[in-house]
Amino acid sequence: MTNEELKQFKASISITAVAQSLGVDVVRGKCRCFFPQRHVHGDRTPSVSVSEERGSFRCWVCDDVRGDVIALVQLLRDCSFVEALDWLMEQYPFLVPNGAKRPALNKDSTNKPSGASTASAPKARPAPVLQEMPPVEEPKELISEDERKKVILSFLKHLSPVDNTPAAAWLARRRIYKPVWDKMLLRTIVNYGELNRQLREEFGEEVLKYVGLYNDKGNLRYYKYPLIFPYMDAQRHSWYFQARAIDSSVVPKEMLLRGSVPFPYNMAALDGKPGWVYLCEGCVDTLTFLGQKINAVGIPGVRSFKVEWLNLFKNKSVVLCLDHDEAGRSGMEYIGKLFAQAGIRSIILGEGLENLPTAMKEGEDINDWFGGKK
Repeated sequence: MTNEELKQFKASISITAVAQSLGVDVVRGKCRCFFPQRHVHGDRTPSVSVSEERGSFRCWVCDDVRGDVIALVQLLRDCSFVEALDWLMEQYPFLVPNGAKRPALNKDSTNKPSGASTASAPKARPAPVLQEMPPVEEPKELISEDERKKVILSFLKHLSPVDNTPAAAWLARRRIYKPVWDKMLLRTIVNYGELNRQLREEFGEEVLKYVGLYNDKGNLRYYKYPLIFPYMDAQRHSWYFQARAIDSSVVPKEMLLRGSVPFPYNMAALDGKPGWVYLCEGCVDTLTFLGQKINAVGIPGVRSFKVEWLNLFKNKSVVLCLDHDEAGRSGMEYIGKLFAQAGIRSIILGEGLENLPTAMKEGEDINDWFGGKK
């Protein structure tokens, strides 16, 4: 397996699913440290963050408890890099690139987590004692699910249309124009301070933190992410959204509302009627297709497609058009296999046309392909 194939393989695996299969309770991207003896009170308040988007984990107390999905397996199974990779290849054989074998490794890399530096890795590490770790309890319900949805809806109603704002200029540079803004109810934060004040007065800080609109410091999370893409259900109701930075220096460029993504972006395209639909990576690519009068839905990233969504694509034929890079190709291969198992026809956009002048170039996404400017 080459380094690129290894990168592709890791990008296709859900780190949360791996952790859960190894007995770790991951709740809303958090779990208890695998070394509770190092923590005060046995890490009663979970210290490990698990990022599905980045495919990584990190303990905020233990410097050496961090890394990618291979490092996670090393820690939880108390094994070497090679043994961890072998285990993952056995668990996910359908994600292993055709003909790929495990990579050749130097002697210094075989026993340290793949996501940790040599300097931070200790010479000896005790095996995690998972059986002594009580499960992470779900946070107590501060408000009902219906009330939570109403808070999200109220937040979206407080926002401004994108017309004549920096967000509008950002969209126009990507050839996404007002008819699409209006159809998809795009919104933007114009006055952050005033919005912060209104939300506090209406709901209070505790509720806003519980819903995920406020961070642990008590501030609205979207200071650097003013462009808001609501996810609407079949009745055009929205209780979930994705936020986008319009300043190119902000990393990461997108932020999801905390919690599970309920359905693909632009659910209206999945109407159960026979026809074609394009499956994109991200809201911007989806909007690009909608501007071209092409039926499209979006997912936040290559690892975010859920098996339970397959039934939504019933009677559809699907064109897979994730980003034209290793992670995107790996994701399309994985999703294509899921569709095949469900009896849903799918093809990959541009497959077999790589040598044509109009084909997507390496690293491009759909918006690049249609001439969008960064």
